[in-house]
Amino acid sequence: MISVCILTKNSAATLEETLESVRSFPEVILLDNGSTDDTLEIAKKYPNVIIHHSPFIGFGPLRNVAASLAKHDWILALDSDEVLSPDLIAELQNLKLSPTSIYSLPRHNFYNGKRIRGCGWDKDRVVRLYNRKSTEYNEAKVHEAVLEQNLQIIPLRHPIFHIPYRSTHEFLAKMQHYSTLFAEQHHKKRKSSFGRALASGLFAFFKSYLLQKGIFLGKEGFLISIYNGNTAFYKYLKLHEKK
Repeated sequence: MISVCILTKNSAATLEETLESVRSFPEVILLDNGSTDDTLEIAKKYPNVIIHHSPFIGFGPLRNVAASLAKHDWILALDSDEVLSPDLIAELQNLKLSPTSIYSLPRHNFYNGKRIRGCGWDKDRVVRLYNRKSTEYNEAKVHEAVLEQNLQIIPLRHPIFHIPYRSTHEFLAKMQHYSTLFAEQHHKKRKSSFGRALASGLFAFFKSYLLQKGIFLGKEGFLISIYNGNTAFYKYLKLHEKK
């Protein structure tokens, strides 16, 4: 049996679609870290959802707390803006799980109703299904990942659908949040300066817009590339300030 584990904070805009896609799973652990919108009211409508609360301690540690609250050892970690495709649900239901393996899922990313096939958003694959007795998430505050620990990575065929940004406000809010977490996570490990922040931002935009073909994706490609450049700039600028 698989337990689905989802982290939430003010996820009302996306959560219902996510929870609809996991209705067939016997248990969904929802770990909320301070929602003030309708997130919890939406979650309460689903009988397979069990709500827990935690302060924000970083994404990696929160993933592990959520997994520890589950009844089953097999954990499917989802974000509150991700939706399982029907084909993926069928694939998971017929999967012969091995505790010496972890499973990666293709992720199709969307913005403004379009699937983004560039800007580093294409060919996206994430490890999200694992046995908690064999491994866990690392302790990273942001950009957390399942520890591979010499386990075999099995690629699944069918995707999850991901809509990370639905407005300019969400772009700016995530840029602010993630850049702050990056600076907190790395301030004792990496050096930075204003020059490095500027160079990182310019290169991130160049890479996203030209090398990763954002230029062919219209305004969506330009906006995502601007976001990537600004996020890189402010990550290293905040890291410089912490020094």
